[in-house]
Amino acid sequence: MGCVTDADVVVWYNPRCSKCQGADELFEAYGVAVHRIRYLDDPPSQAEITHVLGLLGATDPRALMRTSEPRYADLQLADASPDELIAAMTRYPELIQRPVVIWTDRAVVARPPELLIPLLEAGSAGARRGDSSSD
Repeated sequence: MGCVTDADVVVWYNPRCSKCQGADELFEAYGVAVHRIRYLDDPPSQAEITHVLGLLGATDPRALMRTSEPRYADLQLADASPDELIAAMTRYPELIQRPVVIWTDRAVVARPPELLIPLLEAGSAGARRGDSSSD
């Protein structure tokens, strides 16, 4: 696993979300700067969502969805196709889990934020070794 570097980290972020705030605390503790995208104001495209699903290793778009959101039920998405689910996330970004943390070669839905710790520790170890590769 490559080193986490500042330029590598993008977060689909909601400033009112306690999980996003918890992830911020971890990034600060590990000295990792991130680029925050307020995805509710600037929703990801279908291509971006598809790319992140690939980075997550997910075959079902629901891995990236807040299926307990009232909008999910209102839109009757329980039996929707993957394409329909991705289109719904683009149109209704409140359906997207948060925070979504994206590196060049991987992504994590940081719920809970502690899911980031192994990646951040691997990055810190790489930085201590002077390893800045991303292999």
